[in-house]
Amino acid sequence: MIVRLRQGAARIAIFGQRFDDLDCDEAVATIRARAIGRRFGYVTTPNVDHIVRLHTETYSQEVHQAYAGAEMTLCDSRVLRLLARLRNIRLKVAPGSDVTAALLEAERNSADAMLIIGGDERMVESLSRRYGLTGLRQHIPPQGLLHDEAALDAAADFIQDNPSRYVFIAVGSPQQEVVALRAGLRERSVGFGLCVGASLDYLTGRSRRAPAILRHLALEWLFRLACEPRRLWRRYLVRSPRIFRLLDRERGDE
Repeated sequence: MIVRLRQGAARIAIFGQRFDDLDCDEAVATIRARAIGRRFGYVTTPNVDHIVRLHTETYSQEVHQAYAGAEMTLCDSRVLRLLARLRNIRLKVAPGSDVTAALLEAERNSADAMLIIGGDERMVESLSRRYGLTGLRQHIPPQGLLHDEAALDAAADFIQDNPSRYVFIAVGSPQQEVVALRAGLRERSVGFGLCVGASLDYLTGRSRRAPAILRHLALEWLFRLACEPRRLWRRYLVRSPRIFRLLDRERGDE
């Protein structure tokens, strides 16, 4: 189903999400055009794994609200785009890693205040050096963030207490979306949050991203599995294939 919003942008409903009909360039342009100092909003970037977990894991209502409450939702997955075509839906792809890289490149040598939630102590130095950013600040939450109420609130408070143009929330799903939701509920929070997972790890060299040809062929998942089989085999070989059950269920609901 395609829903046309008042301002002319389309949102495409599939797998329980409403994706904005934007590619990477369009998403970056929309984000950059957002007024500085505007009330805090955020973007989520669901992929197949996110979708499956949202349908099969026992998450709190807050997690589902965090995805539903996003100002922008982008399709992170070319596999998801292929699945959408099986339902005759054309879904543009704007991978979070590509959006993050393009946005930082567009802001090269900027002095605007920007925040990072997550990463390690070397991340700010690495990104500042690569992009000439002088306004980066960082908050590093503890492990087990999703089940640590005080730590979730501390991350949201940091966003509120440090007004910034962009906030890169890189602590994994769904805790990064919950941090974004809580930040948005605070009265003094401004700026735009990007729930970007491992995107900053790719840009700082902590992790290696799949070659462009594999990404184009929707095989990035296979590259990641080959690089980290012990950590990722269950995600890609057991959990992610459940997306086909969800696809059949959606077809049955039509």
